[in-house]
Amino acid sequence: MSRFWSSAVHALEPYVAGEQPKIPGLVKLNTNESPYGPSQKVLDAIAATSGERLRLYPDPASTALREAIAKRFDLTMDEVFVGNGSDEVLAFTFAGLLKHDAPLLHPDITYSFYKTYARLFEVKVEEIPLDEGLRVRIGDYDRPCGAIILANPNAPTGIALPLSEIEKLVASHPDQVVVIDEAYVDFGAETAASLIPRYDNLLVVQTFSKSRSLAGLRVGFALGQRPLIEALERMKDSFNSYPVDMLAQAAAKAAIEDDAWFDEARSKIIANRNMVTKALETRGFEVLPSSTNFVFARHPAHQGAVLQKGLRERAVLVRHFNKPRISDFLRVTIGTTEECHQFMDAIDQII
Repeated sequence: MSRFWSSAVHALEPYVAGEQPKIPGLVKLNTNESPYGPSQKVLDAIAATSGERLRLYPDPASTALREAIAKRFDLTMDEVFVGNGSDEVLAFTFAGLLKHDAPLLHPDITYSFYKTYARLFEVKVEEIPLDEGLRVRIGDYDRPCGAIILANPNAPTGIALPLSEIEKLVASHPDQVVVIDEAYVDFGAETAASLIPRYDNLLVVQTFSKSRSLAGLRVGFALGQRPLIEALERMKDSFNSYPVDMLAQAAAKAAIEDDAWFDEARSKIIANRNMVTKALETRGFEVLPSSTNFVFARHPAHQGAVLQKGLRERAVLVRHFNKPRISDFLRVTIGTTEECHQFMDAIDQII
């Protein structure tokens, strides 16, 4: 606390990110980073971009990267917005598209940054409870609102809705913006990007942090028809005209163009996810059906906080949320095959 703080700062409840400890030999399965390094083409692109050119400002429009993203999703460059990580893209979205007289709808159990941004930008929110299986029910959103945001697959549950359900939601709210946050879509769900030409109220947000292994460079993007993208551009250019640096633009362009690396890395993560799911179920865990690079699991005989503590004592870091309905669950990032075995060995020692 400080007498120099504004009232806005006093009122904030900042988002708490997963910890990034520097512990030798740690099996770090708490922040949903990729266990594999980025594509060699990414490293080559960074090397080719560094040097004397870094004295210059980056392209404020991220033109080459937006063109590559547009090509990937069969859209035009003007239907793509790029930001400094998907969290920044979401911040501009909350401020520029989701603040209305009627409340914003989102699940009660979801990415907790939504609540943080709602408080920061004074967006009225109505939380819609997940069902008993911790699933989103599209019918529950059939009510008056100013806008809707859904993570698909949802986090931290990992459960995905089929594209038909997403389209039903978008089609039933033609006068409200519907944001689909697809941070984990590449691990088993279907992107809603194909719906964009038909729905002017749909904004799809993705990131390079998970399936493209670029969490350290902070690149995210949004897809939508031109009026929605223009709103984000107006927000960006009123805040920071150069949010995505030169190296990040070059790296992200190389990443989205390297299909061979992407397919191989994603396949390995999905295979390890299936292995971990079966291993946990064999040991009596309930594991929610995951379409992400993590699993969400609980054991009927062990509290989540106790399991997390026991794992940490064995140099395995996982995420625990001390919140109603999910306090006994652990969110476990899928690591390399060796890391997954180390995690299971630690679980065996505890239970």
